[in-house]
Amino acid sequence: MNRTAVLNVVGLTESLLGERTPRITAFRKRGAVVNLDPAFPAVTTTAQSNYLTGTKPAQHGIVANGWYDRELAEVQFWKQSNHLVHGRKIWDELRARDHRFTCAKLFWWYNMYSTADWSITPRPMYPADGRKVFDIYTWPYTIREAIKHDLGEFPFPGFWGPNAGVQSPAGQPDCASRWIAEAAKWIEKKHQPTLNLVYLPHLDYNFQRLGPQHPDCRRDIALIDELVGELILFFQKRNVQVVLLSEYGITPVDKAIHLNRLFRERGWLTVKEELGLELLDAGASRVFAVADHQVAHIYVNDSALLSQVRSAVEFVPGVAEVLAQKEKTAAGINHPRAGDLIAVAKENAWFTYYYWLDDKRAPDFARCVDIHRKPGYDPVELFLDPKLRNPKLKVAGKLLKKKLGFRMLMDVVPLDASLVKGSHGCRPGNTVDWPVLITERHDLLSAHQLDSTEAYNIIKRHIVPA
Repeated sequence: MNRTAVLNVVGLTESLLGERTPRITAFRKRGAVVNLDPAFPAVTTTAQSNYLTGTKPAQHGIVANGWYDRELAEVQFWKQSNHLVHGRKIWDELRARDHRFTCAKLFWWYNMYSTADWSITPRPMYPADGRKVFDIYTWPYTIREAIKHDLGEFPFPGFWGPNAGVQSPAGQPDCASRWIAEAAKWIEKKHQPTLNLVYLPHLDYNFQRLGPQHPDCRRDIALIDELVGELILFFQKRNVQVVLLSEYGITPVDKAIHLNRLFRERGWLTVKEELGLELLDAGASRVFAVADHQVAHIYVNDSALLSQVRSAVEFVPGVAEVLAQKEKTAAGINHPRAGDLIAVAKENAWFTYYYWLDDKRAPDFARCVDIHRKPGYDPVELFLDPKLRNPKLKVAGKLLKKKLGFRMLMDVVPLDASLVKGSHGCRPGNTVDWPVLITERHDLLSAHQLDSTEAYNIIKRHIVPA
Protein backbone atom coordinates (compact mmCIF):
# COMPACT_ATOMS: atom_id res chain seq x y z
CA MET A 1 0.00 0.00 0.00
CA ASN A 2 1.14 3.56 -0.77
CA ARG A 3 1.20 5.81 2.28
CA THR A 4 -0.97 8.90 1.79
CA ALA A 5 -1.77 12.12 3.66
CA VAL A 6 -5.10 13.82 2.94
CA LEU A 7 -4.99 17.52 3.85
CA ASN A 8 -8.51 18.88 4.28
CA VAL A 9 -8.02 22.59 3.54
CA VAL A 10 -11.38 24.06 4.55
CA GLY A 11 -12.73 26.66 2.10
CA LEU A 12 -10.18 25.96 -0.65
CA THR A 13 -11.64 26.46 -4.11
CA GLU A 14 -10.36 26.86 -7.64
CA SER A 15 -11.02 30.60 -7.36
CA LEU A 16 -8.21 30.83 -4.78
CA LEU A 17 -5.59 29.12 -6.91
CA GLY A 18 -3.02 31.36 -8.59
CA GLU A 19 -0.66 34.10 -7.45
CA ARG A 20 -2.14 34.22 -3.94
CA THR A 21 -1.38 30.52 -3.34
CA PRO A 22 2.01 29.85 -4.99
CA ARG A 23 2.75 26.63 -3.09
CA ILE A 24 -0.67 25.04 -3.59
CA THR A 25 -0.70 26.18 -7.22
CA ALA A 26 2.73 24.65 -7.83
CA PHE A 27 1.44 21.38 -6.38
CA ARG A 28 -1.54 21.57 -8.71
CA LYS A 29 0.66 22.19 -11.76
CA ARG A 30 2.58 19.00 -11.01
CA GLY A 31 -0.67 17.05 -11.14
CA ALA A 32 -4.34 17.86 -11.59
CA VAL A 33 -7.37 19.38 -9.90
CA VAL A 34 -10.99 18.28 -9.95
CA ASN A 35 -14.03 20.28 -8.82
CA LEU A 36 -16.17 18.28 -6.41
CA ASP A 37 -19.91 18.70 -6.85
CA PRO A 38 -20.57 19.70 -3.23
CA ALA A 39 -22.12 17.44 -0.64
CA PHE A 40 -25.67 18.41 0.24
CA PRO A 41 -25.71 20.19 2.50
CA ALA A 42 -22.19 21.55 1.91
CA VAL A 43 -21.24 21.60 5.58
CA THR A 44 -18.38 20.03 7.52
CA THR A 45 -19.76 16.78 8.85
CA THR A 46 -21.84 15.89 5.79
CA ALA A 47 -18.98 16.52 3.37
CA GLN A 48 -16.52 14.54 5.48
CA SER A 49 -18.97 11.64 5.78
CA ASN A 50 -19.46 11.62 2.00
CA TYR A 51 -15.69 11.44 1.55
CA LEU A 52 -15.06 8.75 4.14
CA THR A 53 -17.96 6.42 3.29
CA GLY A 54 -18.45 7.06 -0.43
CA THR A 55 -22.18 7.44 0.20
CA LYS A 56 -24.70 10.26 0.70
CA PRO A 57 -26.69 11.29 3.79
CA ALA A 58 -29.57 8.98 2.88
CA GLN A 59 -27.14 6.14 3.61
CA HIS A 60 -24.65 7.47 6.19
CA GLY A 61 -27.19 9.59 8.10
CA ILE A 62 -25.20 12.80 8.58
CA VAL A 63 -27.83 15.20 7.29
CA ALA A 64 -26.10 18.30 8.71
CA ASN A 65 -23.82 19.30 11.59
CA GLY A 66 -26.82 18.76 13.84
CA TRP A 67 -30.42 17.59 13.75
CA TYR A 68 -33.50 17.01 15.88
CA ASP A 69 -33.56 13.73 17.76
CA ARG A 70 -37.24 12.83 17.55
CA GLU A 71 -37.07 10.34 20.44
CA LEU A 72 -35.22 12.62 22.84
CA ALA A 73 -37.15 15.65 21.51
CA GLU A 74 -33.87 17.57 21.55
CA VAL A 75 -31.68 19.27 18.98
CA GLN A 76 -28.23 17.66 18.96
CA PHE A 77 -25.33 19.63 17.44
CA TRP A 78 -21.66 18.80 16.97
CA LYS A 79 -21.81 15.34 18.55
CA GLN A 80 -18.60 13.35 18.28
CA SER A 81 -19.28 9.61 18.30
CA ASN A 82 -18.31 7.94 15.04
CA HIS A 83 -21.15 5.49 15.57
CA LEU A 84 -23.46 8.21 14.25
CA VAL A 85 -21.94 7.74 10.79
CA HIS A 86 -23.52 4.65 9.27
CA GLY A 87 -21.76 2.38 6.82
CA ARG A 88 -18.22 1.15 6.29
CA LYS A 89 -15.48 3.76 6.54
CA ILE A 90 -12.56 3.89 4.15
CA TRP A 91 -10.10 2.70 6.82
CA ASP A 92 -12.27 -0.36 7.50
CA GLU A 93 -12.25 -1.37 3.84
CA LEU A 94 -8.51 -0.88 3.46
CA ARG A 95 -7.71 -2.72 6.69
CA ALA A 96 -9.81 -5.64 5.45
CA ARG A 97 -7.62 -5.72 2.33
CA ASP A 98 -4.37 -5.62 4.29
CA HIS A 99 -4.12 -6.05 8.05
CA ARG A 100 -1.00 -3.86 8.07
CA PHE A 101 -3.01 -0.79 7.04
CA THR A 102 -3.27 1.95 9.68
CA CYS A 103 -5.10 5.27 9.81
CA ALA A 104 -4.69 8.51 11.77
CA LYS A 105 -7.65 10.87 11.98
CA LEU A 106 -6.65 14.35 13.14
CA PHE A 107 -9.47 16.78 13.92
CA TRP A 108 -11.83 15.42 11.27
CA TRP A 109 -15.25 15.24 12.92
CA TYR A 110 -16.97 12.19 14.46
CA ASN A 111 -13.57 11.27 15.80
CA MET A 112 -14.47 9.47 19.02
CA TYR A 113 -14.90 5.70 19.18
CA SER A 114 -14.07 5.12 15.53
CA THR A 115 -11.98 2.20 14.33
CA ALA A 116 -9.16 4.48 13.16
CA ASP A 117 -5.86 3.59 14.84
CA TRP A 118 -5.00 7.09 16.12
CA SER A 119 -7.44 9.93 16.74
CA ILE A 120 -7.16 13.48 18.07
CA THR A 121 -10.18 15.76 18.41
CA PRO A 122 -11.13 18.88 20.42
CA ARG A 123 -12.95 17.94 23.61
CA PRO A 124 -13.34 20.30 26.60
CA MET A 125 -13.75 18.99 30.12
CA TYR A 126 -16.84 20.06 32.08
CA PRO A 127 -16.27 19.70 35.87
CA ALA A 128 -19.30 19.65 38.15
CA ASP A 129 -18.57 23.20 39.35
CA GLY A 130 -19.69 24.59 35.99
CA ARG A 131 -16.26 25.29 34.50
CA LYS A 132 -15.29 24.56 30.91
CA VAL A 133 -11.67 23.42 30.65
CA PHE A 134 -10.20 23.32 27.15
CA ASP A 135 -8.64 20.00 26.18
CA ILE A 136 -8.40 17.31 23.52
CA TYR A 137 -9.56 13.70 23.33
CA THR A 138 -7.20 11.12 21.86
CA TRP A 139 -7.14 7.48 21.06
CA PRO A 140 -5.15 5.78 22.34
CA TYR A 141 -5.32 7.79 25.57
CA THR A 142 -1.54 7.80 25.87
CA ILE A 143 -1.25 10.20 22.92
CA ARG A 144 -2.94 13.00 24.87
CA GLU A 145 -0.28 13.74 27.44
CA ALA A 146 2.60 12.88 25.13
CA ILE A 147 1.57 15.25 22.33
CA LYS A 148 0.67 18.06 24.73
CA HIS A 149 4.09 17.66 26.34
CA ASP A 150 5.77 18.02 22.94
CA LEU A 151 3.52 20.61 21.27
CA GLY A 152 1.95 22.42 24.21
CA GLU A 153 -1.76 22.76 24.89
CA PHE A 154 -4.06 22.90 21.89
CA PRO A 155 -4.98 26.61 21.40
CA PHE A 156 -8.71 26.00 21.72
CA PRO A 157 -9.85 29.66 21.55
CA GLY A 158 -8.08 29.88 18.18
CA PHE A 159 -10.14 26.95 16.89
CA TRP A 160 -13.54 28.62 17.24
CA GLY A 161 -14.97 31.85 18.63
CA PRO A 162 -14.00 35.55 18.55
CA ASN A 163 -10.29 34.66 18.81
CA ALA A 164 -10.31 32.25 15.85
CA GLY A 165 -8.34 33.53 12.87
CA VAL A 166 -7.06 36.65 14.62
CA GLN A 167 -4.02 37.59 16.70
CA SER A 168 -4.96 36.90 20.31
CA PRO A 169 -3.63 35.58 23.61
CA ALA A 170 -4.27 32.12 22.13
CA GLY A 171 -1.55 32.76 19.55
CA GLN A 172 -1.09 33.72 15.90
CA PRO A 173 -4.15 33.88 13.61
CA ASP A 174 -3.41 30.39 12.25
CA CYS A 175 -2.46 28.88 15.64
CA ALA A 176 -5.14 26.16 15.59
CA SER A 177 -4.36 24.94 12.08
CA ARG A 178 -0.63 25.14 12.79
CA TRP A 179 -0.99 23.03 15.95
CA ILE A 180 -2.94 20.43 13.96
CA ALA A 181 -0.27 20.47 11.25
CA GLU A 182 2.41 19.88 13.87
CA ALA A 183 0.29 17.06 15.30
CA ALA A 184 0.19 15.49 11.83
CA LYS A 185 4.00 15.60 11.70
CA TRP A 186 4.20 14.20 15.24
CA ILE A 187 1.95 11.26 14.35
CA GLU A 188 3.90 10.61 11.14
CA LYS A 189 7.27 10.59 12.91
CA LYS A 190 6.08 8.27 15.68
CA HIS A 191 3.62 5.96 13.92
CA GLN A 192 3.89 6.27 10.09
CA PRO A 193 0.19 5.68 9.35
CA THR A 194 -0.80 4.40 5.93
CA LEU A 195 -3.50 7.08 5.76
CA ASN A 196 -3.16 10.38 7.62
CA LEU A 197 -6.32 12.51 7.60
CA VAL A 198 -5.50 16.13 8.55
CA TYR A 199 -8.01 18.95 9.06
CA LEU A 200 -6.85 22.56 8.44
CA PRO A 201 -9.70 25.01 9.20
CA HIS A 202 -7.95 28.39 9.02
CA LEU A 203 -9.87 29.87 6.06
CA ASP A 204 -13.19 29.12 7.75
CA TYR A 205 -12.98 32.02 10.17
CA ASN A 206 -12.41 35.31 8.35
CA PHE A 207 -14.13 34.04 5.21
CA GLN A 208 -17.33 33.89 7.31
CA ARG A 209 -16.50 36.89 9.47
CA LEU A 210 -15.46 39.30 6.70
CA GLY A 211 -16.52 37.57 3.49
CA PRO A 212 -14.13 35.70 1.17
CA GLN A 213 -13.49 38.75 -1.01
CA HIS A 214 -12.47 41.06 1.82
CA PRO A 215 -8.91 42.44 1.39
CA ASP A 216 -7.91 41.25 4.87
CA CYS A 217 -8.52 37.64 3.78
CA ARG A 218 -5.43 37.82 1.57
CA ARG A 219 -3.33 37.29 4.66
CA ASP A 220 -5.37 34.21 5.59
CA ILE A 221 -4.90 32.79 2.11
CA ALA A 222 -1.15 33.39 2.35
CA LEU A 223 -0.97 31.75 5.79
CA ILE A 224 -2.78 28.58 4.72
CA ASP A 225 -0.71 28.39 1.54
CA GLU A 226 2.48 28.55 3.60
CA LEU A 227 1.25 25.92 6.05
CA VAL A 228 0.06 23.54 3.33
CA GLY A 229 3.33 24.03 1.45
CA GLU A 230 5.29 23.05 4.57
CA LEU A 231 3.21 19.90 5.00
CA ILE A 232 3.57 18.90 1.34
CA LEU A 233 7.37 19.14 1.60
CA PHE A 234 7.40 17.29 4.94
CA PHE A 235 5.35 14.37 3.69
CA GLN A 236 7.02 14.11 0.31
CA LYS A 237 10.46 13.89 1.95
CA ARG A 238 9.10 10.85 3.80
CA ASN A 239 7.72 9.28 0.60
CA VAL A 240 4.12 9.97 1.58
CA GLN A 241 1.72 10.95 -1.21
CA VAL A 242 -0.34 14.09 -0.60
CA VAL A 243 -3.96 14.75 -1.56
CA LEU A 244 -5.49 18.18 -0.98
CA LEU A 245 -9.25 18.51 -0.73
CA SER A 246 -11.83 20.84 0.75
CA GLU A 247 -15.38 20.46 2.03
CA TYR A 248 -17.07 23.51 0.53
CA GLY A 249 -16.52 26.96 -0.88
CA ILE A 250 -17.57 30.02 1.11
CA THR A 251 -19.46 32.72 -0.79
CA PRO A 252 -20.42 36.28 0.21
CA VAL A 253 -23.73 36.80 2.01
CA ASP A 254 -25.73 39.90 2.90
CA LYS A 255 -29.01 38.49 4.17
CA ALA A 256 -29.93 36.54 7.31
CA ILE A 257 -33.20 34.55 7.37
CA HIS A 258 -35.00 33.96 10.69
CA LEU A 259 -37.36 31.04 10.02
CA ASN A 260 -38.05 30.32 13.68
CA ARG A 261 -39.26 33.86 14.22
CA LEU A 262 -41.67 33.38 11.32
CA PHE A 263 -42.93 30.13 12.84
CA ARG A 264 -43.35 31.78 16.21
CA GLU A 265 -45.36 34.63 14.73
CA ARG A 266 -47.61 32.04 13.08
CA GLY A 267 -48.18 30.38 16.46
CA TRP A 268 -46.39 27.18 15.44
CA LEU A 269 -43.26 27.44 17.59
CA THR A 270 -43.33 27.09 21.38
CA VAL A 271 -40.96 28.74 23.83
CA LYS A 272 -40.56 28.00 27.51
CA GLU A 273 -39.72 30.77 29.97
CA GLU A 274 -36.88 30.03 32.38
CA LEU A 275 -35.53 32.69 34.76
CA GLY A 276 -37.12 35.39 32.64
CA LEU A 277 -35.50 34.18 29.41
CA GLU A 278 -36.89 32.13 26.54
CA LEU A 279 -35.89 28.62 25.48
CA LEU A 280 -37.07 26.87 22.34
CA ASP A 281 -39.23 23.90 23.34
CA ALA A 282 -38.79 21.73 20.27
CA GLY A 283 -40.87 18.81 21.56
CA ALA A 284 -43.85 21.07 22.27
CA SER A 285 -43.56 23.01 18.99
CA ARG A 286 -45.75 22.22 16.02
CA VAL A 287 -43.05 23.52 13.66
CA PHE A 288 -39.45 24.66 14.11
CA ALA A 289 -36.25 24.86 12.08
CA VAL A 290 -32.75 23.58 12.82
CA ALA A 291 -30.58 26.06 10.96
CA ASP A 292 -27.15 25.10 9.64
CA HIS A 293 -25.52 27.77 7.47
CA GLN A 294 -27.49 27.92 4.19
CA VAL A 295 -29.73 24.93 4.93
CA ALA A 296 -32.50 24.59 7.49
CA HIS A 297 -34.13 21.30 8.44
CA ILE A 298 -37.76 22.05 9.23
CA TYR A 299 -39.45 19.61 11.59
CA VAL A 300 -43.24 19.56 11.38
CA ASN A 301 -44.60 17.79 14.44
CA ASP A 302 -48.14 18.54 13.28
CA SER A 303 -48.32 16.90 9.85
CA ALA A 304 -51.55 18.76 9.04
CA LEU A 305 -49.45 21.91 8.71
CA LEU A 306 -46.99 20.50 6.16
CA SER A 307 -48.34 22.21 3.05
CA GLN A 308 -48.94 25.48 4.91
CA VAL A 309 -45.38 25.51 6.20
CA ARG A 310 -43.92 24.80 2.79
CA SER A 311 -45.92 27.60 1.18
CA ALA A 312 -44.98 30.05 3.92
CA VAL A 313 -41.26 29.29 3.67
CA GLU A 314 -41.18 29.39 -0.13
CA PHE A 315 -42.24 33.04 -0.03
CA VAL A 316 -39.60 34.10 2.51
CA PRO A 317 -37.09 36.48 0.87
CA GLY A 318 -33.73 34.77 0.49
CA VAL A 319 -35.10 31.22 0.28
CA ALA A 320 -34.19 29.47 -2.97
CA GLU A 321 -36.21 26.27 -2.61
CA VAL A 322 -37.95 23.99 -0.16
CA LEU A 323 -37.45 20.24 -0.41
CA ALA A 324 -40.19 17.76 0.51
CA GLN A 325 -40.11 13.97 0.26
CA LYS A 326 -39.61 13.71 -3.51
CA GLU A 327 -36.91 16.37 -3.63
CA LYS A 328 -35.12 14.97 -0.58
CA THR A 329 -34.91 11.59 -2.28
CA ALA A 330 -33.48 13.14 -5.44
CA ALA A 331 -30.91 15.04 -3.35
CA GLY A 332 -29.78 11.89 -1.52
CA ILE A 333 -30.85 13.16 1.90
CA ASN A 334 -34.10 11.29 2.54
CA HIS A 335 -33.10 9.97 5.96
CA PRO A 336 -35.14 9.76 9.20
CA ARG A 337 -32.88 12.39 10.82
CA ALA A 338 -33.66 14.94 8.11
CA GLY A 339 -36.36 17.55 8.50
CA ASP A 340 -39.82 16.92 7.10
CA LEU A 341 -38.96 19.86 4.85
CA ILE A 342 -35.54 21.28 4.03
CA ALA A 343 -35.16 24.96 3.17
CA VAL A 344 -32.20 26.01 1.03
CA ALA A 345 -31.05 29.63 1.00
CA LYS A 346 -30.02 31.62 -2.02
CA GLU A 347 -26.27 31.97 -2.40
CA ASN A 348 -26.24 35.41 -0.75
CA ALA A 349 -28.32 34.37 2.27
CA TRP A 350 -28.13 32.09 5.33
CA PHE A 351 -30.37 30.87 8.14
CA THR A 352 -30.15 31.85 11.82
CA TYR A 353 -31.49 29.78 14.71
CA TYR A 354 -32.97 32.90 16.37
CA TYR A 355 -36.47 32.40 17.75
CA TRP A 356 -36.87 35.24 20.28
CA LEU A 357 -38.61 38.47 19.29
CA ASP A 358 -36.95 40.65 21.93
CA ASP A 359 -33.18 40.49 22.50
CA LYS A 360 -33.75 41.08 26.21
CA ARG A 361 -35.50 37.70 26.31
CA ALA A 362 -32.80 35.79 24.42
CA PRO A 363 -31.37 32.83 26.37
CA ASP A 364 -28.12 33.44 28.24
CA PHE A 365 -26.19 31.08 25.96
CA ALA A 366 -27.11 33.18 22.91
CA ARG A 367 -24.41 35.71 23.84
CA CYS A 368 -21.81 32.99 24.47
CA VAL A 369 -19.76 30.58 22.42
CA ASP A 370 -21.93 27.54 23.12
CA ILE A 371 -22.05 25.22 20.12
CA HIS A 372 -23.80 22.35 21.88
CA ARG A 373 -26.59 24.24 23.64
CA LYS A 374 -27.74 26.35 20.72
CA PRO A 375 -30.45 24.69 18.58
CA GLY A 376 -28.65 25.67 15.38
CA TYR A 377 -25.32 26.79 14.00
CA ASP A 378 -24.28 30.33 15.01
CA PRO A 379 -21.48 32.03 13.02
CA VAL A 380 -22.03 35.21 15.06
CA GLU A 381 -19.89 33.45 17.67
CA LEU A 382 -16.92 34.64 15.60
CA PHE A 383 -17.53 38.22 16.81
CA LEU A 384 -17.06 40.24 19.95
CA ASP A 385 -20.10 42.41 20.54
CA PRO A 386 -19.24 45.80 18.97
CA LYS A 387 -21.60 47.45 21.47
CA LEU A 388 -19.34 46.48 24.37
CA ARG A 389 -17.10 49.21 25.76
CA ASN A 390 -13.53 47.95 26.17
CA PRO A 391 -14.44 44.36 25.17
CA LYS A 392 -10.92 43.00 25.73
CA LEU A 393 -10.93 44.44 29.24
CA LYS A 394 -14.30 42.85 29.89
CA VAL A 395 -13.05 39.47 28.67
CA ALA A 396 -9.92 39.78 30.82
CA GLY A 397 -12.04 40.57 33.87
CA LYS A 398 -14.24 37.54 33.28
CA LEU A 399 -11.21 35.28 32.82
CA LEU A 400 -9.74 36.57 36.08
CA LYS A 401 -13.03 35.87 37.82
CA LYS A 402 -12.96 32.32 36.42
CA LYS A 403 -9.36 31.82 37.51
CA LEU A 404 -10.25 32.91 41.06
CA GLY A 405 -12.94 30.25 41.16
CA PHE A 406 -16.04 32.41 40.73
CA ARG A 407 -18.89 31.61 38.39
CA MET A 408 -18.97 33.81 35.31
CA LEU A 409 -20.83 34.06 32.00
CA MET A 410 -18.69 34.90 28.97
CA ASP A 411 -21.55 36.81 27.36
CA VAL A 412 -19.57 38.79 24.79
CA VAL A 413 -21.15 37.52 21.53
CA PRO A 414 -23.52 39.93 19.74
CA LEU A 415 -27.03 39.11 18.55
CA ASP A 416 -26.62 40.87 15.20
CA ALA A 417 -26.75 38.37 12.33
CA SER A 418 -25.99 41.11 9.79
CA LEU A 419 -22.34 40.99 10.89
CA VAL A 420 -21.82 37.67 9.06
CA LYS A 421 -20.44 38.17 5.54
CA GLY A 422 -19.73 34.65 4.29
CA SER A 423 -21.52 31.30 4.34
CA HIS A 424 -21.86 27.89 2.69
CA GLY A 425 -24.24 24.96 2.48
CA CYS A 426 -26.00 25.47 -0.83
CA ARG A 427 -24.55 24.54 -4.23
CA PRO A 428 -22.78 27.64 -5.61
CA GLY A 429 -23.75 28.61 -9.13
CA ASN A 430 -20.14 28.98 -10.26
CA THR A 431 -18.00 25.83 -10.20
CA VAL A 432 -14.93 27.87 -9.21
CA ASP A 433 -16.62 28.19 -5.80
CA TRP A 434 -16.99 24.42 -5.40
CA PRO A 435 -14.67 22.36 -3.22
CA VAL A 436 -11.66 20.83 -4.93
CA LEU A 437 -9.45 17.76 -4.86
CA ILE A 438 -5.83 18.23 -5.97
CA THR A 439 -3.29 15.49 -6.47
CA GLU A 440 -0.03 14.92 -8.29
CA ARG A 441 -1.53 11.63 -9.50
CA HIS A 442 -3.25 13.08 -12.55
CA ASP A 443 -3.73 9.52 -13.82
CA LEU A 444 -6.35 9.02 -11.10
CA LEU A 445 -8.59 11.92 -12.18
CA SER A 446 -10.79 10.99 -15.11
CA ALA A 447 -12.80 14.20 -15.30
CA HIS A 448 -12.66 17.88 -14.28
CA GLN A 449 -15.82 17.46 -12.18
CA LEU A 450 -16.83 14.61 -9.90
CA ASP A 451 -19.47 13.95 -7.25
CA SER A 452 -18.27 14.47 -3.68
CA THR A 453 -18.70 10.76 -2.92
CA GLU A 454 -16.03 9.97 -5.55
CA ALA A 455 -13.38 11.39 -3.22
CA TYR A 456 -13.61 8.03 -1.43
CA ASN A 457 -12.47 6.11 -4.50
CA ILE A 458 -9.76 8.61 -5.42
CA ILE A 459 -8.23 8.37 -1.93
CA LYS A 460 -8.50 4.59 -2.04
CA ARG A 461 -6.75 4.39 -5.43
CA HIS A 462 -3.87 6.46 -4.07
CA ILE A 463 -3.32 3.87 -1.38
CA VAL A 464 -4.06 0.60 -3.16
CA PRO A 465 -1.65 -0.20 -6.03
CA ALA A 466 -3.30 -0.82 -9.39
